[in-house]
Amino acid sequence: MSFFSDIIPPILDFVRQHQAWAPLIVFVLALLESIVGLSLVVPSTPIFVGVGALIGASDIAFWPIFAGVASGGFVGDWASYWLGFHFKDKVMEWKAVKAKPQLIERTKGFVEKWGMAAVFVGRFVSPIRSFVPFVAGMFQMPFWLFQIANLSSALAWAYVLLAPGAKLLRDYVG
Repeated sequence: MSFFSDIIPPILDFVRQHQAWAPLIVFVLALLESIVGLSLVVPSTPIFVGVGALIGASDIAFWPIFAGVASGGFVGDWASYWLGFHFKDKVMEWKAVKAKPQLIERTKGFVEKWGMAAVFVGRFVSPIRSFVPFVAGMFQMPFWLFQIANLSSALAWAYVLLAPGAKLLRDYVG
C-alpha cells in the first residue's frame, strides 16, 4: 500500500460521516493542491472524484462541495501567482530551480505563447497544476488576465472532477 492509498479512504469516510464539514475539507485540499510545491504531496484529485461519487450515492449537496473545490483551487492558484510575482529573483536562486532551469524556461515559453489559455489548461495537468500560476507570476502575466483564467479554470476543474461521479451514481442508484 502507498501513502496515497492509505490516506484517501479515511478522508472519504470522514467526509461521509461529517457532511457539514465537507465544503471546508475540499476547500483546504484544493487550496493545498494548488500551491506551488504542495501540489506534489496532496492527493486531492482522487479525493474529489471520490467525493463526487459520495455525492451521487448519498444526500450530500453538490453545490456547496463544488464551491469548496472551486474556491480552494482559485485561492491556491492566486497564492502561487503571488509567490512567483513577489519572489521572482529569489526563486531563480533556489537549489531545485538551479538544478532544472529548463522547467522554468519551458513553462515560461508555454505561458508566453498561450497566455490565459496556458493558465486554464495548466489547471488540468496534475504535475504542472501549481507551477503554471507560479511562473505566470514570476514573469508578470497581467494580474486581471491571470485571474480571469484562474476563476474560469477553477470552476471548470471543480465541475469536471465532481460531476461525473455525482451524476452517474445518482442515475444508477436513483
